[in-house]
Order: sequence, then C-alpha cells, then structure tokens
Amino acid sequence: RLSEKLVVNREVDALQANLVSQFSKFVSLVPYLPDELQMMAMQVREPGRLSDLVASYLKIAIEELQDLLSTLEVRQRLEKLIVILSREIELLELGHKIQSQVQTELNKNQREYFLRQQLKAIQKELGETDGRSAEIDDLEKKIEAANMPEEARKAADKELDRLRMIPPESAEHTVVRTYLDWLVSLPWCISTEDNLDITHARAVLDEDHYDLEKVKERILEFLAVRKLKRDTKGPILCFVGPPGTGKTSLGRSIARALGRKFVRLSLGGIRDEAEIRGHRRTYIGSLPGRIIQGLRNAGSNNPLFILDEVDKLGADFRGDPASALLEVLDPEQNSTFVDHYLDVPFDLSRVLFLTTANMLDTIPHALRDRMEVLELPGYTEEEKLHIVDRHLVPKQITENGLSGKPIEFTHEAVAEIIRSYAREAGVRNLEREIARICRKIARSITEGEAPPEQITLAILQRYLGAPKYFSEVAERANEPGVATGLAWTPNGGDIIFIESTRMNGQKGLTLTGSLGDVMKESAQAALSYIRTRAEGLGIAPDFYDKSDIHVHVPAGAIPKDGPSAGVTIAASLASLMTGRPVRSDVAMTGEITLRGKVLPVGGIKEKVLAARRAGIHTVALPRRNEHDLDDIPAELRNEMEIIFVDTVDDVLGQVLRPDGKGQRVEADSGPSAHSGEQPPAEAAQRAAQ
Repeated sequence: RLSEKLVVNREVDALQANLVSQFSKFVSLVPYLPDELQMMAMQVREPGRLSDLVASYLKIAIEELQDLLSTLEVRQRLEKLIVILSREIELLELGHKIQSQVQTELNKNQREYFLRQQLKAIQKELGETDGRSAEIDDLEKKIEAANMPEEARKAADKELDRLRMIPPESAEHTVVRTYLDWLVSLPWCISTEDNLDITHARAVLDEDHYDLEKVKERILEFLAVRKLKRDTKGPILCFVGPPGTGKTSLGRSIARALGRKFVRLSLGGIRDEAEIRGHRRTYIGSLPGRIIQGLRNAGSNNPLFILDEVDKLGADFRGDPASALLEVLDPEQNSTFVDHYLDVPFDLSRVLFLTTANMLDTIPHALRDRMEVLELPGYTEEEKLHIVDRHLVPKQITENGLSGKPIEFTHEAVAEIIRSYAREAGVRNLEREIARICRKIARSITEGEAPPEQITLAILQRYLGAPKYFSEVAERANEPGVATGLAWTPNGGDIIFIESTRMNGQKGLTLTGSLGDVMKESAQAALSYIRTRAEGLGIAPDFYDKSDIHVHVPAGAIPKDGPSAGVTIAASLASLMTGRPVRSDVAMTGEITLRGKVLPVGGIKEKVLAARRAGIHTVALPRRNEHDLDDIPAELRNEMEIIFVDTVDDVLGQVLRPDGKGQRVEADSGPSAHSGEQPPAEAAQRAAQ
C-alpha cells in the first residue's frame, strides 16, 4: 500500500478550501447530484480523502483518474483536481447557457402562440370577425408561394410585420396592404418557354407580314443564337418607319412566333419620369411604373415588351422619361432595375424589349445608342397589292360579317384606291378605305340589296366618292424657276416644289416656306455656286446686281429643314437666271457644297417611292447613294430611270431644258410669279433631308 505524502501548510489549506468551493458549484450545476454532497465535502478535514471524494463524482477519462490516483503528494493532487474541476464547471456552464437560449426562444414562440390564441378567443367572444387574421395568413401563404429573391422577401416580411401592428381603420394599413399585394402578384420566377423552332417562326412572320425581310432575318438570327446559347441576352431592337408600315403588329407577330406573352406600352406624350420608374410610396395613390405594371399584367418575367412611339417622349419639371429608359434598355443594368414604388430590384434581363419610332432625330443620343435600329421603309405599289390581297381584304371581310359573301376586289380597283384615295407610305389608310367599302356593302345587304360580286374600277366612286389625290406633277408650264425635289418625312417620302422669282432690287435673297436654318444655308450655298458659274451658264453679268431673288417652298405652314434640297434649289435658281425651265418629269435630291459637289443623303427608298407615286419616273440621286438602290425592289428599279450625279453641273445638264424652250428672265424685266402645285397637306412636318 502506497502512503500519501502530506505536508500541512497554509498553501494546502487554501487549495482545500478552493476545491470545496469549486465542488459545491459543480454539484449545483449537475442536476442528478444531491445537494448533501456539498455538506459532506465541507466536513472532510483530510485533504487526501477530500480529493478522493471529489474525484469519484467526476465523469472524466480513466487516464486522468489513474493520474490522480498515482499522485501521492497531496498538494499536487489538489492542484490537478482543481484544474479538472474548473474545466468541467466551464463546460457545464456553457451547456446551461445554450439550453437557456433555446428555452427562451421556445418560450417566446409559445408565448406568441398562446397570445394569438387568446386574441382569437377574445375576438370570438366579442363577436368580431376573424377576417383580419385570415387576411394576414393569406398574405403569408402568398409571400411563401411567390418565391421572391432574398431582398424582396425581406421587404415583404418586414411590411407584413408592420401590417399586423397597424389598425385596419388606419390609412397606413391600406398603403402597406397594397404594397404587399404588388409584391406577391409579380412574376418573380414565372417564365414562358421560348419556341426556338426557326421554321415555325418564319412561317408565323410570313403569315402576318409581307416582305420586311431585314427585320425577319434579324429575329431568326436571334432565335438561332438563343438555340445555341440559352442564357444569351436579348437584343434591344428599334423599328423605325412611317405610320402604317406594321411596326407594332410586327412586335405582336414576333411574340407569337417565340411563344411569349405580349405587352405594349405607348410612350407618346409621356413627360413624367414616374410613369417609367413609379411613384414613391410617400405619395397618396402611388403605383409602380408602367414597366412593372406591364409585367404583372403579362404574368411572366420574360414577355415581349414593345415600347411604342419612343420618339414622342417629352420632358418637363417632373423629370425626363427618356433618361429613365436608359436603365431599362441597358442589358448591363436592367437585371437590377429598381422601381421607386417597389424599392427592391427586379430582373428585366429576360424581357425582350422592342421599340418603335417614326423618326430617329428626336430620340436622345444616349437612348438611341442602346438600341439596334431596323428601318421599315414605305411599301411600293406592288407590295401594297400583295398586302391587300393576302391580309387586308380577308381581314375586313371577316370583321364586317361578309365571310359568306363572295366579294372580290379587282386588281385595277385596288390600284386606284392606292393611288387616288390612300396615298401614304404604309397601309393604314388603305385598310380604312377597304373597311369603308365593306361597311357600305354590309349596309346594302341589311337593306335587302344584292351585294356586288366584284369591286371594280367602274363602281369604286359609288363607295368612296371623288378621288382625294391627283398627280402632283401638274406643274408642266414652261416657266423658269420651278424645280421638283424629293423630301423625307416621318410619314414617308414626298415631293416638294422649289419656286424662285426675281424683282428689281439690289442683291437681296428672301427665303420663305417655314424653312429651317440648315435649309436656308443650303439656299445660300446654291446661290453662291450659281453666281460663280454665271458665265458658263450664260447668265447676264449684271443679273444679280440689279435683282432681289425670292425662293419659296410650299406649303408655307409646314416646317421644313435639312440639306438634301440643295440640288433642287440650285436647279431652280439656275432655271430662273438662265430662263431655261426645269424638266417637270425629273425629281432630284442631294446636298451640295460651295465647290458644286453633290453629297449623299438619306431616305432614298422613301424618296424614290414618293416620285413613283407622283407619276415621276426619272430621279437624280447623288452617286454615293448608289448602294442604297439595293433596298429598292427590282420591279421598281426597272420601272424608274435613276440618274447618278457627282456635281451640280451634272444635275443642270440633265434637268434644264435647252435654250429656246422657255423665256429668259432679263435683269431689267418686271417681276414674275411662278406657282407650283402644293404637295399633300398630310405631311405633318416635312424635312428635306
């Protein structure tokens, strides 16, 4: 038997007292140890027996127990035991802390549950409706089912907690409830599956629209890329063209081809930024912007969203909607679009945005830079005939209840409607005239009359009345100073007449006709060039010194601007000064320089179509626009005579009649007036560019 080595001193007494204190604390923390052990430990006087007693109640490793047992020196055994006991106490305290936290949370949940049950019982006893609780429960289920992103879910939970605390009769209750309704009704994760069958898409596009090959090819390219790379971002396309060319309906056809929902937002006249970004919730009656509203109505986060009339956005003290669209139409930013009302990001990157416009000039550069522009020029007469036969006539016969009646529009009658009743770049008014005929036939049927089997040229005026348009080329009098030009307008191409006359005076130049600064400068440049070529053209040396020249471009109430009337003004002035009339069967366009060079201009297809509609079959164009003829159908190119010119002299050589065909205007002759027939008044804003 081994004997303990005990040296009694004050240090051993202190260790013994510390051990008793620690053991008492240990016993209080262990629920299965009786409190009597604390008194038992205090009554043991021998340090060795105390250490053995304490060690026997510790659940420690056998190695540690063996080490304590083999330590014969009591002081060392007390020290080791105190260290082990301190460690065990620390573990017990940590376990108690964790247990306390768990119990507190459970108690809190139980307390809330019991309180809610008591509240329901009180409401039931008072006879109050339980609709409010049902409303909260319903919102909780909708929030769970909406599958929102984390940030939106946090906002929804926060507002739901607020809603629980707000009395139903409070105005704030309605604000919070409406906000939650918007959050849960948005298609955060609801998408439609794209139909990537290119053959099907081509068939749908061809079924709904004739021609428009460039646009159709671009859509098919997008489908091909999406088929190879599913996560590719959609293009931001901008369809630009005159009214009635099918821009909006083309967007609907693309949506049908892709199998996507279709949303249309008209931007014409919008001046408030909040229409795009939404109103902040601090305002009474605030709502999200049109973008978020459209997505909710579509019920999908990847619809085809067409922004109509993007060129007609305004701006005032309430902000600039065009600037708000910058984020919407930027693929790098719209994945985190934040509506002011929602105040949480919504991913717009899956939306296929299309925009439409009649002209690009009024679209801010930054916004235009984010879009891929596809031009939809006006239709030729042959294209309109195809559209009428394949689309417009069947549609109007169906819509006016004439499906069972064998009514046929002859080719000659349709051509006459196009030329004399619906002269336009698109087909909107053409469809109205056909609808007008169908309505009159429907009325005659209801009155007991037999409908005509064919709409022929002979009976056309019975339904449509007298023709609205006549050939503008009635200016065939051999009078110097009148030239025919070509202009581009938002409604398509058109012809304009440049009239020049002289009065006795001293080198004055008057320009009228609501001309813009660029067009006025073109007139100044044209006059300067003609003066430098006076000798070669046979102009009297003192003509300009004794004359005031007046240049007028009818109609005077329609604003006009742009550089492309330069060659027409030069031809008009040369005709006036030489007395040689300009050929009335030739129309021209092109910008000029002081050196007499003819520069390229835009809108060539629209301008050639305008000449053809007006009965003009010879057109003078800048040579550098020769590549633009690729956009003109082959049948139209074969019908027209296109003259390409490099200089103003080339133009004058082609369009001025030989000497003797007109009467030269001498410097001392009296004033003369020349009038050209006014172009159609429908051109709302003519731009000779």
